[in-house]
Amino acid sequence: MQIADFGCGAGHIAILIAQRAGENGKVTAFDILEDKLDSVRVRAKAAGLNNVETARANLEVLGSTGLAEQSQDMVILVNILFQSQKKSEILKEAKRVLKPSGTVVFVDWKKGTNGFGPPDELRMDETAMQALFTNEGFILGRKFEAGQFHYGLIFQRT
Repeated sequence: MQIADFGCGAGHIAILIAQRAGENGKVTAFDILEDKLDSVRVRAKAAGLNNVETARANLEVLGSTGLAEQSQDMVILVNILFQSQKKSEILKEAKRVLKPSGTVVFVDWKKGTNGFGPPDELRMDETAMQALFTNEGFILGRKFEAGQFHYGLIFQRT
């Protein structure tokens, strides 16, 4: 599988996915901050993984990943959309790079959990987030439990 981790941060998810993707799979980890990408590279090397690539990208700009259209089987979006005022643009880039029927795995902060994580005004509730994805041409596949402070959704590209 070809997997893109949008907003990879320090690479926790990218490394886990790369370990499961195997030698023939590839994870491309994207972040806007170079120090985060440095962390991913160090972690991948320490884990002996040769199937992780990193690239700096402003995900709010269509085409910024440099990935070919319809080249990815999966896009991972974990704790990234709450940070953006341009959520639709990030979803447009995800849709652009996904193969037909490709999958988006989405996790973000629950609204109204108080105290832990970003301010509540930066969070979107699950229903509003589903509507955003639907408006960008994704179909909800299923929901999954993502812990006390997060919710998880899996979408398919149409």
